Amino acid sequence: MRVLAGFVALAALSACGGGQPPAAPPPPEVTVATPLQREVVDWDDYTGRFVAPEDVELRARVNGVITAVHFRDGQDVRKGQPLFTIDPRPYRAQLMQANAQIARAQAALTNARQVTARSRELAKAQAVSAEELEANVAAERSASADLAAGRAAASQATLNLGFTTVRAPFSGRVSDRKVSIGDSVADGQTVLTRIVSINPIWFEFEGAESFYLKNLRQDQRGERGSSRNTANPVQIQLADENEYRWNGRMEFLDNAVDPNSGTIRAHAVVPNPTGFLTPGMFGRARLLGSGSYRAMLIPDEAIVTDQTRRLVYVLSKDNKATPRVVEVGARAEGLRIVRDGLAPTDRVIITGIGRLQPGAPVTPKKGVIKPDASKQAAPTRPIDSPASGQATVQ
Repeated sequence: MRVLAGFVALAALSACGGGQPPAAPPPPEVTVATPLQREVVDWDDYTGRFVAPEDVELRARVNGVITAVHFRDGQDVRKGQPLFTIDPRPYRAQLMQANAQIARAQAALTNARQVTARSRELAKAQAVSAEELEANVAAERSASADLAAGRAAASQATLNLGFTTVRAPFSGRVSDRKVSIGDSVADGQTVLTRIVSINPIWFEFEGAESFYLKNLRQDQRGERGSSRNTANPVQIQLADENEYRWNGRMEFLDNAVDPNSGTIRAHAVVPNPTGFLTPGMFGRARLLGSGSYRAMLIPDEAIVTDQTRRLVYVLSKDNKATPRVVEVGARAEGLRIVRDGLAPTDRVIITGIGRLQPGAPVTPKKGVIKPDASKQAAPTRPIDSPASGQATVQ
């Protein structure tokens, strides 16, 4: 039995390879590539709404009764186009009366001048007294004043008659009518309708103080002009769009930061020749956030987050994976901008990162980083951080 047991034990040891440790697995295979280099500009993301540059309530400027409405509710109108007619007959009669007063005052002035002229001639021959001449001169002056008053009354009557036709003060789009034919309206009180201008249109938004400070610093360094005095480009995307189709220019930056919200108001001017953009529409905008600079781009998949740090793995000369802390920026053409931490000649591991151990050897395979112009980062509205949301390749 002891001989048999020893034979079985020897056979078991032979089956296990004589007690030698198992072979180590080969180094993991990874793809490496040098960063893609491009000239880029950063864009800062904002949200806002379109606003009419001119937005007024049309009110009656004379008392009277509406006799005609000349527009369809909600239609586009031209500057000077008639919108309402207030009964003009009383004001036409007032103008006729004022013109008659002018004619009478003109006749009285002509007669007074003739009398004054005769009195002056007679005064030379001492045929009239000085008191009578002075009375004639005073009568002439009074007639001249009556003529001036008549002309002023005629001007007022002409204005009132003109106000009976209510016209569009600018080209734009009207709301619905607030009065109907037969309604009485009061001077300065009755609202007739509302009209807004739509071409061009404003895009209003608020920017965080951190962005404002960043832009001020850029202006001081000469990298990007302040939007207070520079028409920086703005690109806008509507709520149902996947791209930034609408282009405008910065026109206004407020003179103070709101202490309650920590933001500053601004607006851009956007051409709207078709009238498609409507006041009140929501939009996502990106404003030029930097000057052009040379940047290195790598895929997001090559970046590892380690608590608060961003890391990439770089291949060393002896084919070992070496972690490198990097500072990242916005996205451009589907890739992530690396602001600091990489050199143009570094070989960055872009695939196979999940199998890596820091300092462990790897089997590299050469790859190429390819941009994808169709990919853009989702617009956001950063509040606390002034980091740009997007960038574009120049």
